Amino acid sequence: TWGYKMNRGGFRGRGGSSRGEPKRFGRGDGFKRRSGPGGRRGGFGGRRGGPGGRRGGPGAQGGQKVAIEPHPAFEGVFIMHSKNDDALVTKNMAPGVSVYNEKRVTVEEGEKKIEYRVWNPFRSKLGAAIVGGIENIYIKPGSKVLYLGAASGTTVSHVSDIVGETGVVYAVEFSKRSGRDLVNMSKKRTNVIPIIDDARYPQRYRMLVGMCDVVFADVAQPDQARILGLNAQYFVKNGGHFVISIKANCIDSTLPAEAAFAKEVARLRVEKFKPQEQLTLEPYERDHAVVTGIYRPTVKQTAHETVGDATEEGVEVPAEDSQFCLLYTSPSPRDATLSRMPSSA
Repeated sequence: TWGYKMNRGGFRGRGGSSRGEPKRFGRGDGFKRRSGPGGRRGGFGGRRGGPGGRRGGPGAQGGQKVAIEPHPAFEGVFIMHSKNDDALVTKNMAPGVSVYNEKRVTVEEGEKKIEYRVWNPFRSKLGAAIVGGIENIYIKPGSKVLYLGAASGTTVSHVSDIVGETGVVYAVEFSKRSGRDLVNMSKKRTNVIPIIDDARYPQRYRMLVGMCDVVFADVAQPDQARILGLNAQYFVKNGGHFVISIKANCIDSTLPAEAAFAKEVARLRVEKFKPQEQLTLEPYERDHAVVTGIYRPTVKQTAHETVGDATEEGVEVPAEDSQFCLLYTSPSPRDATLSRMPSSA
C-alpha cells in the first residue's frame, strides 16, 4: 500500500521507488526533495510552484491599478500611487529585467507600455535620501556620473534609469565578487561602464573616465573624503557637484554620530568641496548621513551665493564687487592650489 501511494499519489517525484520496490531514501522520496509536501519543487509551500512558495506563490498585489506621476523635485524619478501605499520608482532602461528582485510595474501610456522599477530605500542610500526629503541630488537625464563604491549595482541601476540613454555612469568597485554582479548588470545597460579597481588610485582608470557632472561616493572608509577629493580632481569639472554617504562608525567609532559627521564635513572643505546640505538617513540606515554640495564653485556660483547671503542679512552688495577669478598655480591635479585674485587682474 505504501508503494502504491508513492507511485500514484504524487509523493514519489524523480528517481523514487517503483510500484513494487519501495525505496525509502531515493531522490524524490517526499522528504523535502523535489516533490511531496514541503518539497523544493511542486509541493505545497515548496520553493517553486507551491502556493505561498518562494517563487511560485501569489504575486505581491499583482494586477491592481496604479498611477505614476513625475517626482516634483527630481527629474527622471517618479512616484507610484497605489491603493495601499506609495513608492519611489524609476523608468526601467532594461524592460523585463530585475536587478535585485525588485517589483516591476507596467503602465500603458497610449499605445506604448512603459515599465517602472520600485526603488527600495532600505536597499539604497540614495533612494533613502530622496524619500527622506533631500533637496537636490544633482543627477538628472543626460548627466555624467562617477559612482564610487558601486557594489553589485543596486543603486547604480536606478542611477542608470535616471540618466537615460544620453547619460553615462562610471561605476567603480574594488571587490571582485561584487564586481562580477556589477559587470553582469551592465551587460543589459549600455550607459553603465563598470570599473573593477581601487578608488584610492584614480590614475589607474583615468583613461576610461571622462569629465563628470556629479560624483557619488559610498565607500565607507575612514579616508573617504580624501578618496572623494582625489577622484574629483581628475574627473569632476569645476562647479560640478558631489553626493557622499557617510557612515559614522567608519569615521570614528568612539565619537557620537553627529560629531563624526561634522568631522567629515570639515575634511570635505579641505578638499575644496563646499557642502550645502546634510541629511540623516533614519530610519532606513542607522548612523548614516548624506552630504551634498558643489566642487570648486565657479565665479558665477560663488557670486550668486555671496550676493544672496548679503541680501538676506539686509546688506546690499553689488554683483561686480563680489566677483573674483580662480587661478591654478600648478597643472598637476593632485598639487593644484586655488587662489583668489581681484577681477581687475
